[in-house]
Amino acid sequence: MSQTVITLENIHKSFADVKAVNGVSFSVPESICFGLLGPNGAGKTTLLKMLYGVCIPDPRPVGTISVFGFDPRKNDLAIKFISGVVPQEDNLDEELNVRQNLNVYARFYNIPRQQASRRINDLLNFMELSDKHTDNIRHLSGGMKRRLIIARALLNNPRLLILDEPTTGLDPQVRHLIWEKLRGLKREGMTIILTTHYMEEAFQICDRVLIMDKGKCVIEGNPQKLVADTIEPFVLEIYSKEAFSAVKSSLPSHCTTIDESAGRVRVYSCDEAGLKDITRMLKPGTYFIRQSNLEDLFLKTTGSMLNEQQ
Repeated sequence: MSQTVITLENIHKSFADVKAVNGVSFSVPESICFGLLGPNGAGKTTLLKMLYGVCIPDPRPVGTISVFGFDPRKNDLAIKFISGVVPQEDNLDEELNVRQNLNVYARFYNIPRQQASRRINDLLNFMELSDKHTDNIRHLSGGMKRRLIIARALLNNPRLLILDEPTTGLDPQVRHLIWEKLRGLKREGMTIILTTHYMEEAFQICDRVLIMDKGKCVIEGNPQKLVADTIEPFVLEIYSKEAFSAVKSSLPSHCTTIDESAGRVRVYSCDEAGLKDITRMLKPGTYFIRQSNLEDLFLKTTGSMLNEQQ
């Protein structure tokens, strides 16, 4: 059984009249990837910042945070020393080249020069950036910048890697490359905390997810198990309510749920054959049948889409 290395109990955070985090509790075992999911404004980034002491929880109601035995309100430097952070924004120094950016961070951690050089070479190779080591930051693609920021976060051999939407805006090829690198880090024993709007990303690399909405925990667990236990396995999406009205009376009567939100109708059912029969009455381009996923789960439990603006 993995040791629990991160624990939050009854954490609150307000900004003026906005309750960003409202009584959230969860724990993270060692060497897993734990995902925080939710729409913009759900409180995910605020929670991440509280883990390494950049954001301080409200003193009342009383809550507790422990990160590898440290309280970020008192021991933020100790947590930062064992953590690597990949923020949402690309905050590389554009006046420096790739290697120089990494060298600057190596000095922050007092890594000896020769050791830093070896470590930088290893990380550039790991993130497939070795041939770009003398390139100016302005000449890198978006995907290369994100990979460099991840390499930078790994300079100090962290026990905890915190990633805030690390693959937003990247093409699928780069995204899959980063996923594979994160899987490798997890196999080596690193604990990863991740926020993302990409449901495939969470499904692919997260061992557990916590879905948030309006600062509160909605549901938590293994993503595959949550989907299997909470929602019917097949979904018929119908793109207009008029088309849905034409087939509504023919829906399978057993194990079927209907959701009419976010501008379309979704029919969730255990009866895949029954859903396929219905599509014969629909015009091509007005429907789509697929397996249910994490976004369906979020829609069902909160009534909003995972990438919905708030």
